[in-house]
Amino acid sequence: MNRIQQQLLELKDDSYKEFHEKLIPTVEKAKIIGVRTPVLRKYAKELLKQAKTDEKAKEEVAQFMEQLPHMYYEENNLHGLLIEGIKEYEECVQKLDSFLPYVDNWATCDLLSMKLFKKYPQPVLEKVKQWMASKHTYTVRFGIGTLMRYYLEEQFKPEYLQWVAAVDSEEYYVKMMVAWYFATALAKQYEATLPYLEKGLLPTWNHNKAIQKAVESYRITPEQKQYLRTLKRK
Repeated sequence: MNRIQQQLLELKDDSYKEFHEKLIPTVEKAKIIGVRTPVLRKYAKELLKQAKTDEKAKEEVAQFMEQLPHMYYEENNLHGLLIEGIKEYEECVQKLDSFLPYVDNWATCDLLSMKLFKKYPQPVLEKVKQWMASKHTYTVRFGIGTLMRYYLEEQFKPEYLQWVAAVDSEEYYVKMMVAWYFATALAKQYEATLPYLEKGLLPTWNHNKAIQKAVESYRITPEQKQYLRTLKRK
């Protein structure tokens, strides 16, 4: 057992482990330590800070990020948080491409939030298309999630809706992200998004789930919710 694994085990919270196991059924219970996300974020920051001034710590972090697949769920989450701390775009993307094939659950996937992407909108879009074309469930989900997180406001273009609508997958965690994307798009780009539901351009399950999520959102007006309910399909 390496030092990082040992420290993660020392941060465990048994009650949180029991609670979290129910949220990520695709992960074996034995692989979940039970470390709360704020605690994990703090630990990631400490490791990155140490790596800046200590060669041994820097090598330890580098070795950890090469040791794929990891044993524990929290190791994967920590890996993602360490990638978030990378300041160079090319290195960040390279580390992501190495890591994404090993992501095996929605929670680790959705934890990944690369603020660095805001500085490189066009290169990231090219990567988004590659990720969404992947055959790996959580790589596709990450691609859609990136499009949802960074390209539904000032960077939005209507064609991005088509990119997501064109994702052809029966994987539950991909379909859920498609629905989540369209529900969020309704909140942020209602007029551009609405025709996808009015014209039935999404598979029935995705269509109805997007409406459900939109109706549950506080960002959708009561009038919009009332109309969206009339668009549900049988």
